[in-house]
Amino acid sequence: MTADVWLPIPPEDIEGLPEGPNYRYWDGAEDFPADPAACVFYVVPYMKPPGLGQRPLPRMSSVEVVQTLSAGVDHVEPGLKHLRPGVRLCNARGVHEASTGELTLTLILASLRGVPDFVRAQDKGEWLGGFRPALADKNVLIVGYGSIGAAIEDRLAPFELARVARVARSERTTARGPVHPLTELPALLPEADVVILSTPLTDTTRHLADADFLARMKDGALLVNVARGPVVDTKALLAELETGRITAALDVTDPEPLPREHPLWRAPGVLISPHVGGPTSAFLPRAKRLLVDQLRRYVNREPLRNVILTTGAPRA
Repeated sequence: MTADVWLPIPPEDIEGLPEGPNYRYWDGAEDFPADPAACVFYVVPYMKPPGLGQRPLPRMSSVEVVQTLSAGVDHVEPGLKHLRPGVRLCNARGVHEASTGELTLTLILASLRGVPDFVRAQDKGEWLGGFRPALADKNVLIVGYGSIGAAIEDRLAPFELARVARVARSERTTARGPVHPLTELPALLPEADVVILSTPLTDTTRHLADADFLARMKDGALLVNVARGPVVDTKALLAELETGRITAALDVTDPEPLPREHPLWRAPGVLISPHVGGPTSAFLPRAKRLLVDQLRRYVNREPLRNVILTTGAPRA
């Protein structure tokens, strides 16, 4: 049986792929490019409907590596139950930090400075002046301090913030300062003017921003979600937005895509972008570099990067 590698980018467009495997192009088309049983390294198509990337997994009896091109792996994990023990799941750490960091900063500045109001006023030919909040002197809380959370802080650094607090699953110290454990989140929320969610979606973080979380946010605070939609309890967020007590900037929603008639579209104080944190001109060159590096490591039997879990093994 041949050893196939399935790529969602045409292999002829990726310079430097190692020799050896048979490279097959599959970006979610109805027909598979070859027998899934021959695939040993599967790169999941990027930004496709939920479930599509899982479709070949039940037939991938020889697969050894499943590589996503997203930072999150929640869209793939349900399909791992079909795989034999020992399959490594890797994410795209290093691919999306620049784009997501840029969008996070964009959403914060646009929300605080009232850019959506300016655009609406421009459409009507109105000159809309007045004072607006600045990012300078604000306290910012980053919930989910992995590589993307750190990239967000890098981009916030020049903005003369009063303080940045960091929260992750476990406590640690970084060059920029301490990272608090999730258990300290309730005490940190009331101090933050801007709360940024950049955490992966797990059983622990699903509806992390629930009614209690939102109630602890200070009056006038801004919630920014560049993580996954279900990290926020949409019903609880709508209730808070309707009071006008807090505002929100959301690149992800629950449900997603957001239906045309969903009340979140019309809620006061909310800015919504359609899950565009990752897909920018920065994506493709970084994705290609990651794939070349990972496949060289795989062919040479060297340790892979970004291994999130191994099927059949306890998760850390």
